[in-house]
Amino acid sequence: MVSNMHSRWTVAGATFVVWALVAATAVYWGLKLSARPAPVPVAPVVRATPTADPVAVARLLGSAPVFATAAPVASMASRFALLGVVASPGNEGAALIAVDGKPARPFRIGAAVDDGVVLKFVDKRKAQLAARVDGPVLVTLELPLRR
Repeated sequence: MVSNMHSRWTVAGATFVVWALVAATAVYWGLKLSARPAPVPVAPVVRATPTADPVAVARLLGSAPVFATAAPVASMASRFALLGVVASPGNEGAALIAVDGKPARPFRIGAAVDDGVVLKFVDKRKAQLAARVDGPVLVTLELPLRR
């Protein structure tokens, strides 16, 4: 009987490789299934720091109590905004003025803009406010420059 040694070693080697792969797969899955799951990280508890009361801290440090003062009064010029002017000769005309951030309204010369304030005079780019039409000028408003 004639036996081929070359083919016998090929079959033995292939069988060895197949069984080695089966053993490696079994070891991999055995380790994978027996391992404990990784713990889920717990979010750290964040505590809000209390805010300090400045009056209480000042009292604690021996400061004398401070009484509240009246709120500062806004300057007259900051209360009014000139948005448009219609000037004509002969002391006629009107101005579009916003008071205290409210929507702008048109005012003719001599009309009351606010309590104790009237529109005295209008020009091409400015308007003057006074307590009376014949009184001294309290505020001069100018149109913003165009860009």
